Amino acid sequence: MDALWLALAILAAPVQDLPASPSFGEWRDGVRAEALARGIRQEIVDEALGSIEQPDLSVIERDRGQVELALPLEKYLAQRVSPTIVRTARRKLAAHRAVLARVARQYGVSERIIVGIWGLESNFGAFSGVRPTVGALATLAWDRRRSALFRAELLEALEILNGGDVDLPRLRGSWAGAMGQPQFMPSSYRKYAEDFDGDGRRDIWSSPADVFASIANYLKAHGWTSGQAWGREVAVSREAAGRIAGQIARRDGSCQATRDMTVALPMAQWTELGVRPIGSRALPKTEMPASLVSGSSRHFLVYENYDALLEYNCAHSYALSVALLADRIPERR
Repeated sequence: MDALWLALAILAAPVQDLPASPSFGEWRDGVRAEALARGIRQEIVDEALGSIEQPDLSVIERDRGQVELALPLEKYLAQRVSPTIVRTARRKLAAHRAVLARVARQYGVSERIIVGIWGLESNFGAFSGVRPTVGALATLAWDRRRSALFRAELLEALEILNGGDVDLPRLRGSWAGAMGQPQFMPSSYRKYAEDFDGDGRRDIWSSPADVFASIANYLKAHGWTSGQAWGREVAVSREAAGRIAGQIARRDGSCQATRDMTVALPMAQWTELGVRPIGSRALPKTEMPASLVSGSSRHFLVYENYDALLEYNCAHSYALSVALLADRIPERR
């Protein structure tokens, strides 16, 4: 799964009839000139762009085929938080406990949440992308559908090469340009990737320490608050759901997931509306305000930290999978 952008509207945009693109060679010459004007070294530009003679049509096919069969939330959660995945998450946290603990202390992000994101993005490090990033981004930048967006990401990728964190053969990721185990786009890599192991490179492809710290740094930068929960599952009857739908406003937001959740309300108000705890623990009236996220049969009250998960990938199926997987990992002893 590609973090950050693949769940956003940019990769679900409808196919449009657009003017013909310039020849790839002409377009590439323009990118070359822009990169050199930005101060990217000549040898970097020549190596990265010189071997790309034509767009990769398989990338365009993948981009055009982004109309996905959306699984119901409950079915998605059952697949992503399966007993096998939970066991793997527990085993991986135990194997990396020391470095995860150091990352958690420094960034104030739960090691269990870090492992949850790591699991969903890369299958706990098994996948970091195999497609050459520059070629994929060049294709998407040449294609007229979202050329400005991907041209900017292509130039960010050239800046990464210019900075020396990774060489061209290792700069690989998904067909859409999301890179490494955290599946960062190049712009996110430049802002949030970390050199936690101290070797002078921000290696999100093969260094667990850098991978974990980069994930944590991203969440911290997007509002994750240390010591706060993400939310909780609750029970909502059909009658209560009807009252909530009729009385409680939805949030505004740039992505669909934020528009598919309610505004935040105090816990006492949710109790009055008929939202009930699952299990014996009551909803405390003094707890922080929460928004309601609902599938067809499961419901969740979520707090501000949940928004940081949506910033990583703005889809409730993703954010809830991370959160529920993290909850299934025992607290560090």
